[in-house]
Amino acid sequence: MDSAEYERKIAHRFAAFDQDGNGYIDRADFNAAAARLLKEFGTTARCDKGQSLYTGAEAFWQGMAGIADVDGDQRVTREEFVGGAVKRLRDNPERFAEIARPFLRAAIAVADNENDGAASVTAVERALRVLGADAETARVAAQQLDTDQDGRVAEAEAVGAFATYFTVILPDG
Repeated sequence: MDSAEYERKIAHRFAAFDQDGNGYIDRADFNAAAARLLKEFGTTARCDKGQSLYTGAEAFWQGMAGIADVDGDQRVTREEFVGGAVKRLRDNPERFAEIARPFLRAAIAVADNENDGAASVTAVERALRVLGADAETARVAAQQLDTDQDGRVAEAEAVGAFATYFTVILPDG
């Protein structure tokens, strides 16, 4: 991978977390993502699913900050993201799954209109668009997340793919 491709991938992944585009990732970005998902799926913050989503967002933020917030200012800059989160998570993708799992589980539950532990591919596509993916990327990603081709995306499918997406961007070595 050349340096231009690497920089493009880093910028894209950083932007996925920097929901408000202010140049750093913080707790507000995770809370904003949760609020948008709840609004999209008509779920209130006070119900069990809403509370789980906010709890998952907080756990995700705490995990990210613990890995990447080097200076302890409760913000992750792009440099901290590259130097801390991406490199550490690439070396230990299971750690990324640990910190992302509560949020992803709760997001799937919010999008799961059948309450069976999985969300339809269409619902996942909607969620990805709400979180900032363009329509085509959201469509393709949602379809690819359905690894068993049953029309639904379960937690294990989402966590594995999410961890791979955010950790497999650095050249080896």
